[in-house]
This record gives sequence, C-alpha cells and structure tokens, in this order.
Amino acid sequence: MQDRSRILHRTLRARPPVAVSASGLWIEDDQGNRYADACGGAAVSCLGHAHPAVVEAVRDQVGRLEYVHTGFFSNQPAEDLADVLLTDAPAGLTHAYFVSGGSEAVEAALKLARQYFVERGETGRTHFIARRQSYHGNTLGALAVGGNMARRAIYAPILMQASHVDPCFAYRFQEPGETEEEYGLRAAQSLEDEILRHPPGTVAAFLAETVVGATAGSVPPVAGYFKRIREICDRHGVLLILDEVMSGMGRCGSLHACTPEGIAPDILVVAKGLGAGFQPIGALLVAGNIIAAIRDGSGSFQHGHTYLSHPVACAAALAVQRELREGGLVARVGAMGEVLSDLLTERFGNHAHVGDIRGRGLFWSIELVEDRASKRPFDPARKLHARVKEAAMARGLLVYPMGGTIDGTVGDHVTLAPPFTVTEEELAMIVARLGEAVEAALAS
Repeated sequence: MQDRSRILHRTLRARPPVAVSASGLWIEDDQGNRYADACGGAAVSCLGHAHPAVVEAVRDQVGRLEYVHTGFFSNQPAEDLADVLLTDAPAGLTHAYFVSGGSEAVEAALKLARQYFVERGETGRTHFIARRQSYHGNTLGALAVGGNMARRAIYAPILMQASHVDPCFAYRFQEPGETEEEYGLRAAQSLEDEILRHPPGTVAAFLAETVVGATAGSVPPVAGYFKRIREICDRHGVLLILDEVMSGMGRCGSLHACTPEGIAPDILVVAKGLGAGFQPIGALLVAGNIIAAIRDGSGSFQHGHTYLSHPVACAAALAVQRELREGGLVARVGAMGEVLSDLLTERFGNHAHVGDIRGRGLFWSIELVEDRASKRPFDPARKLHARVKEAAMARGLLVYPMGGTIDGTVGDHVTLAPPFTVTEEELAMIVARLGEAVEAALAS
C-alpha cells in the first residue's frame, strides 16, 4: 500500500485498508487481513461476495451491450428486471424506474410525486413530510426530507423546506403504561396533525422507512402503525412513499418490508439489496394511477440521468433477484434471523450497557446505553459507536455503527446485516466477535 492516497476518503485523518478480494462472508485486504462482513457494507451484499451466478451475468452483459441511453433505446435486462420486480410487488405498483442508487431513487420519487399532482391540476401540493431520525439519502432533496439532523446540519441553509414528525420508535418513545396499539396510533397521529397544520391541498407526500435503517438502527414499526398511516394519507389525498432502500429486497424476512404491515405504498423505493453491490442500482416501483396521470397528461416524466436502466446494472440485479426468488433465500432470512436474534439475546440480553436488541430478518441492532434502567445514553463525545467499529475491525469483523441514535446528537447503536447465505456457525462467530469488540470499546 502506498504511503498516501489521492482519493478524497470519508475521513482525511486516516487511510482505510485497501480491499483486494472477497468471497462469501469474507473480505481480504492488501496486507492479508481477513474480515467477516457482518453488515454487507451498508446492508448491501445480501448474497455475499463473488456470487458466481451474478458474476457470470455481469461478464456476459458487458460482452453483449455495456451501455445505451434511454433517450434512444430500452434494453432487455431492464425490461426483464421490471417484469420480475412487478410480478410480486405490493398491490397497485405497475411500473419500474431504474437509477444508480438509493439517493437518486428518493430524488426521483420526490419529483415524480410533484409531477403527479401538477398533471392532476393540484399545483399547490408542494410540501413533503417525513420523520425525525430517518435517513433517505445524501443528495440535497433526499437530505432535505431526511430526519438525520447531524447529516443535515451544515447544509440546512440550502435545503428545501420539509416537515419532520414523530418516529415510530417504541424503545425510546413509547410511554409507560401505553399499549403498543396506543403508541402506534399516537405516533401516526403526529402525521395527521402536521398535515392539518398546512393549508388544505398543499401536502404532496409522506416519506418513511418501513424499518428504520442507519440513523436509528433497525427500528421496526409497531403493529398497526402503517395501516393508520395509510388511512391518513388516503383521507388527505397525500401520496405514501416508502423507503426500503436498506430494509427491502428480503433483508427483513419478506421480499418487501411493507408486506407484514398489510399495506401498499404509492411509490416504493428500493436499492441496496436490489443489486447486492455487484453494480450500482436503485429503483422506484410506481402505482398505476401515477403512471396514468402522466401518460394521459404531459406524456413523460420530467426527470432523467445518464445511467438510467443501465444494461449491466440491470443484468446484475436481475441475476440477484432470480437467486433470491428461486433459491429460497428470503425464507432462509427468516430462519437465520431467528438464530441471530437468539444469539444476540443470549450474549447481550442482560448486558448492563445494552438497552435494546431490535430488528427483523437479518437486520438487527443493539443500542448501547450508560444506564440500562433509565436508558441514559453515553456522552456523545466518547463516540462509543466508533470505538466499537475500530475494536471489531481489529478482530476481523465489519459492523455498521452510528451515533445520534435518539435525536441526531446522543445515542449509540451498532447494526448487523449479514448476507442471506450466512450459516449458523458464522452467525455465532459474528456475535462472539461483536461481544469482544463491545467490551473492548467500553473499557477504552
């Protein structure tokens, strides 16, 4: 490894190791160190690394057709991928739109929602509502609707205005004596209150992660919450956009994280597990009534990127999706998720500094607290989550840590999102190494 790098890395105060190869759960760097990728980067590598069927699909497509612009052509991998995704999509979703990642997909969803209302003559609908402690991407529109205050802070003066309502985060915000149903209704009511705070006909859409990802750490909704949200959106003519960039495509034990909630969104945003990291790709799955409004109005979506429906990216994602569906991997996520839940509970269930263990499928987090009884978080200056990451890497383990769990400033959690192919033995190793890393971080 050279002494210096000319890359603008995520931090300029340290140089990351250089990865040179990967297979299955494991990544190797140029010094020969091996790391168990227990988080899939950012819940991306759902098939593990170097999956032969996907590698072959990418190689084949590069040799056939590497790129065409959608202003001139469609391409067969994109057409086939759309067919596969929409065959078992939530009810009412009829069309797909392929971009290069989650942030691009959220940007497209915001613009599509706006155009839908313009086509209908409801030009006053310009306002978007999302939730505190959410994350929807790092482009300016996605950052504006996102509720990650730390990531928004320095860009706040150049972001469009958006509202942020209560999250559905039972561990932190359910009140003593309040039932799960009561809490879900109260959390949902904050959306209706915010809609009513604006003049009628001015709110375009509500955007939410079905299972909250990086900002709060694998937070599932309480039962009934999203049904109430769907009712509120319908009553006020507001579109429901669900962000399943991190939680979708099988990660939570069902192909779509919204399926167990018994609802369908107007726009569903997917990415990470769509292409499993083999190529950059994200997508919108869009309801037929939105498509019809544009088709019967101006006739085209006023948006686009150079790499829409990229043939190689779509070919990779198509191979990934076929593996998920034909290989029984989504069902396997449920079974392995129970194993992971049990292992985490056994290791951390009585830990003095683990306040909550939460998640679904193979998407789990532990929240670290200074005092378990009061749920008091650690001083953020300690950066405990970063210490856990460092200690884990020293033990050959990759985890996904985050600070600001509670309000963007305080709180620490660590997320696991291993590949759907993970074995019970690998899960046991992951939890054991995480336990060692947590103890080392607490002692430092």
